[in-house]
Amino acid sequence: MGKDECKTMLDALNKVTACYRHLVIALGSTSDSQNLREELKKTRKKAQELAVANRTKLTALLKDKSISKDDRAEYERLWVLFTSSMELLEVDMKRSLEIGQDFPLKVPTRHLIQTGMTGSTTTVAARAMSVQNMKYEADANIDTVDLKELETEIAQVDQMMEEMEMKVQVAPWAVEAKQEAGAELKSTVSVGNSSVGVISICEEEPKETVEGETGLMKVFAGIIFTAVLLIAGILGYLVINL
Repeated sequence: MGKDECKTMLDALNKVTACYRHLVIALGSTSDSQNLREELKKTRKKAQELAVANRTKLTALLKDKSISKDDRAEYERLWVLFTSSMELLEVDMKRSLEIGQDFPLKVPTRHLIQTGMTGSTTTVAARAMSVQNMKYEADANIDTVDLKELETEIAQVDQMMEEMEMKVQVAPWAVEAKQEAGAELKSTVSVGNSSVGVISICEEEPKETVEGETGLMKVFAGIIFTAVLLIAGILGYLVINL
């Protein structure tokens, strides 16, 4: 039961951090807006709440001396995934701070970049917050006020990661993966409509068809080669007689 709960909590964190990264990409582009800045704020705070919940749960389980060896190995694997997600979140928060400082909305100092991204990011933010419709309540100066909060939160995340390393010592290189690298790319069980699934299906064409096409190409090449030799012989004969 504990493992399923941990996996569910970690999946939620991964979803929110992925949405946050998607929103950060829109910063400084023509899709940038006050709503985007508020979406970023709410999404990263949601990610931090989930991070605290994951840390508390996994720390308690890994400190439990009564768990089995197999359960400990699974919790250590989840811990490594959790710390990786936290590292990505911290990187994106720092990137958000830098871009936010370079592209203030209230007093623009440079033109927004035309990156090709268009439209609203509301759908992504709503998915991260698990709501149908986003509610916007921030003041007009959110882009400047929020930067100070963001700086503080980055320091808090960094401190939390240091405390995690002190409380739970799990060597990432000692944790064994449960599947081979790239296994999800090779799987065709539930490819859905993803581009990866399309590639996987296209690569699984019958070998007999490929071999048949190769044989036809060889026959065609042989005919052409014979015709070239015949023409060369005729030309040689004509040149000698002349």
